Amino acid sequence: MIQERVRGQLVPEVFRDLASVEALWRSVESDPAALSTPYQRFDWVSAFVSAKLGCTPAEQDASLRVIVLRDPGGRPRVILPLQVARERGVRVARVIGCQHANYHMPMFASREAAAMRAEDLVGLLRRVGHEAGIDVYLLGHQPRFWDGAANPLSLHAAPAVSDAYGLILGPDSETTAKRVFSADARKKMRSKERKLIEAFGPVEYRVAASAEEVKAYLAAFFTQKASRFAAMGIANPYADEGIRRFIATGACRQDDPNEVRGAAIEVSALVACNDGRVFATFAGAVSDARYSGMMTSFDQDPVVGRSSPGDILLQHLIRDQTERGRRSFDLGVGEARYKANICDETIQLGEVTIAVTLRGHLFAIPSMAATRLKRRIKRSERLARWAKAVRKAIRRSGRHGRRVGEAQT
Repeated sequence: MIQERVRGQLVPEVFRDLASVEALWRSVESDPAALSTPYQRFDWVSAFVSAKLGCTPAEQDASLRVIVLRDPGGRPRVILPLQVARERGVRVARVIGCQHANYHMPMFASREAAAMRAEDLVGLLRRVGHEAGIDVYLLGHQPRFWDGAANPLSLHAAPAVSDAYGLILGPDSETTAKRVFSADARKKMRSKERKLIEAFGPVEYRVAASAEEVKAYLAAFFTQKASRFAAMGIANPYADEGIRRFIATGACRQDDPNEVRGAAIEVSALVACNDGRVFATFAGAVSDARYSGMMTSFDQDPVVGRSSPGDILLQHLIRDQTERGRRSFDLGVGEARYKANICDETIQLGEVTIAVTLRGHLFAIPSMAATRLKRRIKRSERLARWAKAVRKAIRRSGRHGRRVGEAQT
């Protein structure tokens, strides 16, 4: 642990393993005053770290950095978990699990803690970055606002490539369903669900209630995603065994792997009652107040697909989350038809770059340029069509090259 006294300011500390910071972290997380996303829950971060960085302090020491900022009285005010990796000779710090976490905001002990000056927070991160061996922070997916409070890190952030989309739940499931889904949409979903039942027998919406159900639903998810990505001709990010372990670990309680209630990740499915066939899955990072969608899949069988099982599952999921008292629901980062159809909130995101050293500054320049280019392409229908055509051509060329190579062997 690195600790530095800053007169009249916050006191920065850097922890290099989770065990030494767990008690402090959980105490902040459990306080109702805390301002945080589900992706900063200790159990979510711990699941990723154990699966990808290692379980022991010695393994974690190489790349894990948890920055804690305390007030002069010793109270923790800010927690920022980071993974540091060497890229082209530069030590780059990113939020833990960045590719699988929709939001990378620090955990603030309260709204008051989040009201700190952006310049002060950036200055402290630069100061502690030197001690922690960091050349540059690349902190993507920073919400501009969270639960009505401004995120100080986002003040000088560049616009992200994509925003996220969500909605407010309540006051009850029926009211929420009527607000989110039009009468025509609800009628169509009932008709499609009836057709699915006619083809496969009774179906049921289920939330995994045991480790066995988690395993079964995730197995279906991985199979469905593999089929989907293969059909699209793109790499499957869930083929990584470490990522599979992370999701499975996060979907069970850390203190009891056989218990799933209260886990950091919640897994739901639309299931055939007769044989347990899984037609669609949905998994999200959860807190007491929010469900944040991480991933979804559906059966690629055309007969199943005609009934839109993913849409049926989503409608049940939103009702269920409302009934269980969660106030907020989001479908994560990125544009999609199903998000546009039901979400009434755009969660604006920013990309934060904080250079600590000259090497870090030079590294960040092309990274920031790439973000601007991607955003420009995303926001232009003409450029987006062009980029899509180029990707298709590259995939066709790759498949043709493989066939030629195979024919020569």
